[in-house]
Amino acid sequence: MSPLTLQSLWSATAIAGPATGELTSSRRADVVIIGAGYTGLSAAVHLAEAGRSVVVLESTALGERASGLNGGQVIAGVKHDPDQLQRMFGEARGARYVQTVARAPDTVFELIGRLGIECDALRSGWLQPAASEEALPALAARAEQWRRRGDRVELVSREQMQRLTGSQRYCGGLFDARGGTVQPLSYVRGLAHAVLRFGGELFTHSPVVRLARCAGGYRAETPRGEVTASTVILATNAYTGSLNPRLRRTVVAVPSFQVATAPIPSQLRSQILPGGQAASDTCRLLRYFRTDAGGRLVMGTRGSYAAAPTAHMARHHYQAVREIYPQLAGLDFDYHWGGFVAMTADHLPHLHELAPNLLAALGYNGRGVAMASVMGRLLAQRVLGMPAEELGFPVTAVHPIRLHAFSRLGVRATIQYLRLRDSLERPRR
Repeated sequence: MSPLTLQSLWSATAIAGPATGELTSSRRADVVIIGAGYTGLSAAVHLAEAGRSVVVLESTALGERASGLNGGQVIAGVKHDPDQLQRMFGEARGARYVQTVARAPDTVFELIGRLGIECDALRSGWLQPAASEEALPALAARAEQWRRRGDRVELVSREQMQRLTGSQRYCGGLFDARGGTVQPLSYVRGLAHAVLRFGGELFTHSPVVRLARCAGGYRAETPRGEVTASTVILATNAYTGSLNPRLRRTVVAVPSFQVATAPIPSQLRSQILPGGQAASDTCRLLRYFRTDAGGRLVMGTRGSYAAAPTAHMARHHYQAVREIYPQLAGLDFDYHWGGFVAMTADHLPHLHELAPNLLAALGYNGRGVAMASVMGRLLAQRVLGMPAEELGFPVTAVHPIRLHAFSRLGVRATIQYLRLRDSLERPRR
C-alpha cells in the first residue's frame, strides 16, 4: 500500500482556473451571488449572458468544496421516482417537475458544449447495479415509469451488468442512457471562465460576513469589501452558514469520501467499466464508482466528520474495491479526499424565495452535478422575470429540520447502522 496521499484526483488533473483574487473594494451589480459552485456559476453564466451585471463571491478557492470534490457523475432525476413526484406535487405540476429533473443532464452537456469547457465530458449513460435480488423489483418499476415518459431507462440482466461493470458482484440493475461523467473540478473552472468571458466578476477568498438590506437592495459585506445589488442568490448548499440560520437548518451536511487507484493495468482496463459509465449501487450505504480519463478507478461512499480522510476511515473504500473488483487486488490507492453532501429531510432539492429579491437553492442529495446546474438556470430565469409557476420546479417555503443541532450524531449513527446491515447481508449475497 502506498502512503496515504491527501489530495483530490481532480485537483491533480483539472484544467487551469481563471486568475481570481479577494474582493478589496466596493462594487455595485444587478445580482450578487454567494457561492461559486455549480449553482452559483450556472446562475451567473445565464444572467451575464442575458446582460445582467453579476458579482460572484466565494469564501475559499474556486472548486475547493463540493462542486470540485464530488464524483463527477451526471445523473438524471432525483431520489424519488416519477410517479411519486406526481403524487406529491399534483398531476400537472408534478409532470413539469419530472420533465425538469429528467432533462437535468441535458443542461450540463449543453453548457459544456456551448461554452467549450474541457472537462473530459462523456455521455455514455449511468448504471445503478443491484446489490441483491430484492432490489430488482423497485428498479424494474423505476425503469418502467421513465420508459412510459419516453426516456431510455432499461432493466438489464445479471450478465449484462457484469459486462457493463466488469464485476461479478451484481445481479442486474438499471442502465440510464441520459447520464454521463465529467471531471468535476474542470467543469467548475470552465463555468468560471465563462462567467468572466461574459462580463461577470468573480472573487475568491471573500466570505460574506454580513448581508443586510439597504437603499439599493442588499449589501453583501466581506472582510475587505462589499457589493450592493438589487438581488441576492444564496448558492452555498452544504456549506450554508450563519447568513441565514433558518436556511442552514434545512439541510444536513453528510460527509462523503473518495479514493482513486493507480492507473488500472492495461490488460484489465478494457474489462473495468469498458463503456465509461459511472455507477451507484443499491447497497444501503451506497458505493459510487467510475473510471477517470487516466484509467484510474474512483470509489466513493459515506465518510466521517473529519478534516481529511485517514487510512482507518478509508478502509471501507479499500474493502469496497476489493469486493467489487477482486481482480484489482494489490493495486495502490494514489489519492484520498472528502467533502460534504447536502441532504434534505424529504430527499429533494429546494428552491426558495427567502424575501423579495433574495433567492436560494440547495439540497441535491448526492445528485448535484446535474441538479445544481439546472437550479442555477432556474434561479436566473426567476431573476429575469419568469413567473414562479412557469419555472417547471416548485418554489417552496423554508422548513428547518427539527433538532437540527443533533444532526451530526444522527448521521454518524445512521452510517454505522447501514454499514452494519450491509456487512451482515454481504455473505448471503
